[in-house]
Amino acid sequence: MTPFEIGIIGFVILIVLLFSNIPVGLAMGLVGFLGYAVIVNFNAALSMLALTTWDIYSSYSLTVIPLFVLMGQIAFYTGISKGLFKSAYVWFGHRTGGLAMATVAACAGFSAICGSTNAAAATMATVTLPEMKHYKYNIRLAAGTVAAAGSLGILIPPSVILIIYGIMTQQSIGKLFAAGIIPGIILSFLFILVIYVRVKINPSLAPAAERSTFKEKIKSLSEVIETFVIFALIMGGLFAGFFTPTEAAAVGAFLTIIISMFRKQVNFEIIKKSIADTAKISCMIMTIVLGAEIFGKFLAVTRLPFDTAGWIATLNLPPIVIMILIIIIYIFGGCFMDSLAMIMLTVPIFFPVVQTLGFDPIWFGIMIVLVTEMGVITPPVGINVYIVHAVAKEIKLEDIFIGVLPMLLALFVCCVLLFLFPQIATFLPQLIG
Repeated sequence: MTPFEIGIIGFVILIVLLFSNIPVGLAMGLVGFLGYAVIVNFNAALSMLALTTWDIYSSYSLTVIPLFVLMGQIAFYTGISKGLFKSAYVWFGHRTGGLAMATVAACAGFSAICGSTNAAAATMATVTLPEMKHYKYNIRLAAGTVAAAGSLGILIPPSVILIIYGIMTQQSIGKLFAAGIIPGIILSFLFILVIYVRVKINPSLAPAAERSTFKEKIKSLSEVIETFVIFALIMGGLFAGFFTPTEAAAVGAFLTIIISMFRKQVNFEIIKKSIADTAKISCMIMTIVLGAEIFGKFLAVTRLPFDTAGWIATLNLPPIVIMILIIIIYIFGGCFMDSLAMIMLTVPIFFPVVQTLGFDPIWFGIMIVLVTEMGVITPPVGINVYIVHAVAKEIKLEDIFIGVLPMLLALFVCCVLLFLFPQIATFLPQLIG
């Protein structure tokens, strides 16, 4: 049996293990270790395991993950999201469907200091669903909006998945963050447009709330200033080269704590919860990264990624067609697999293909993140849908899945725009050099 054939078998076994609900990092590490031992030898596999574990857990670049996660957890527990929603509500609430639009705006703002789709969905479900229920919003529209808008945490920087992609492919995390800004803004507006069209067709879905005065609108902007300052300092510092991504994450976490202390929203219990949750989430991510690295070493000795790239290069298909096929694979795979696991599993195979075809790796990173974003709201995985259901157990799961269906149209349109006009993602990274 050739190494290539062993690689195919290992890949199939991994998919079976993932569908068996075995933890992603453990499944990837186990298959990678055993596959490496079969192709090379057991002692070499042990040596590879030891060296890879040391390299991953002593990596300076990976310290960016717990720092950004800490920033998001503090923002979550100190109620920054409530201020964002309050401000958006004052500006949009008087419109038909205004609360749903305010939810999208608040999710976009919270994602800019959170970096996690799970945290964004859970937070906004807690904050916004009671308000929309109070104003007699259609429950499918309300829950679907929260689940879909929470997915912005994957795309809008600082996104943990963009950090992982950058480390895996050795791309600039700062440029990936810059590349995610414009697509994130476009997707937010597309979500709002979908809500506007739906309530225009059927106004009974989302009755208008009270109209706020101009003075109240201006006063509400104070709730957004802190988020804007944190985001501007992180992104501005990265773009200007004042600090590295890890230093940017440290600055962001520090500023979030200081602002929360200044507003008297933080105490020892919140700090303790934030650190504990950060440790749990970071350990989960690091375990997945380690497992993916071990599996990547196995794929390297099978030469599966390189042979696949070479085979695709010999096909008489235009590069655009091949890229469309890759995107379709991501759309389909995202329906059955967690977005982080999907990227960790497929990037080692498809990235050499993308390089062979001459596509921009920064654009490709944003594209696959955007495509896998569909997976967090589509069955059967749809993690954001399950999170919203966990927060609001009285809402039926099928109602939330039905509610997110119109939002998938916004995601699809955004993907098409990014595919037809790559400059949407590449403009800012090229601008910063």
